This record gives sequence, C-alpha cells and structure tokens, in this order.
Amino acid sequence: MTPASWTTLLLTWAAFTCYPASYFALSMARARRGARFRRPLAFWALAASVPAVALVVARPWLVLVGLGYACLFAVNVAFARRNHERDLVNDAVLIVEVAALVPLTRLLAEPVSGVPERVWLLTAVCALTLVGSTLHVKSLLRERRNPAYARASHAFATTSLVAVAGLAWAWGLPAGVALVLPFLLLMARALKRDWSGWRPGRIGLVELACFVAVAAGAAAAVRF
Repeated sequence: MTPASWTTLLLTWAAFTCYPASYFALSMARARRGARFRRPLAFWALAASVPAVALVVARPWLVLVGLGYACLFAVNVAFARRNHERDLVNDAVLIVEVAALVPLTRLLAEPVSGVPERVWLLTAVCALTLVGSTLHVKSLLRERRNPAYARASHAFATTSLVAVAGLAWAWGLPAGVALVLPFLLLMARALKRDWSGWRPGRIGLVELACFVAVAAGAAAAVRF
C-alpha cells in the first residue's frame, strides 16, 4: 500500500522515540517535583529531533502537521496536569494522534499522489481497533466496578465487526475478508466473561496479540 521509502524509516524512528519523550514530558506535567524527568526527557527529545528535522527538510509541509500534533499534545498535557490522563476525551485524542500516522506514512512516501481510498480504510481499521482496546482494558482494570464500561466494550466490539465488514466490502472481496477475521478475535476477547485473576501485564499481552492480528490481516488484504 505504501512503497518502501526512507521517509517511512525516519517516521518509524521518530514515532518510537517520541513515545518515551512524551511519557517523560507528561510525567513532568503531572509531578509536583518533575526535575527528575528532565534528563530522560532531554535524551529522548534529542533522539526524536534527528529524524524530525530530516523529515521537515525533505517535506516542509510537515511543519503544519507538527503544529497540529502540538495542539493535540497540549490537550494531553492539560489532562496530565489535572491527573486525568485516563479520561475518555484524552484517550480519544491519543487515538487520533496514532491513527493519523497511517495516512501520514503514505503522504511522506508519495506526497504527490495523495492518500488513496484504501489507506483511509486502513486508518478506520486502526481507529476501530484502538477504541475497542481502550474500552475493553478500562472495563477490566480502572473501570472494572462500572458495568457501563463492560456494556460499552461489548457493544463496540459487535458494532466494529459490522463496521469492518462494510470496510471490507469497500476494499474489495475476497481480499477484504482478511480485514474482518481479526475483528472476530477482538469481539471474542471483548465478550469473554471471566477475567478474574488476570493481571494487567497478561491483559496487555492479549491486546498486543490482537494488534498483531489486525496488522497481519491488513498486510494480507494489501497483498491479496
């Protein structure tokens, strides 16, 4: 879907270094005494600045994208300062930040050709996956005593399966079926009733496996 490009490698480098940089920046915003986070923040910010500068030099329009991400990150900082990082609004902002990387990857590789319809379909698949994961994990951990989250998780998992079936139809059959199959797994894990005794790390591994399944399904759809 997106041809191999040096911009993809630089974006991957930037994304993986921006994550720890943002973590330490948010930790500073949240902590009363944030001085201990300055050194790791400086290290990771410097590591992220190298690919970021290279990409801006090659694609000057990325300055506007950077401003957009800065505005979104300002929302994250505001929530962190109030110790409300787990609010659904903040989660939604994070999901937008991540899902936007899908069309951005394509634009970096081929800015002239624009974003094909299938890339937008993959962006929707990414967003559905992240929203479902957010609701599911919240229903098991932070909001485990709030049955509304469990109901929302179950309803969204079922709705997502229907939505991704529509995306698969728009993608084209039979290749689009590969997009649907991982969402059967996502729905099964969301509807699983007994999670007693499951620690956060184990739940996280299940989510990681689901993400890998979605990525594999997307790759299969692109190939076939």
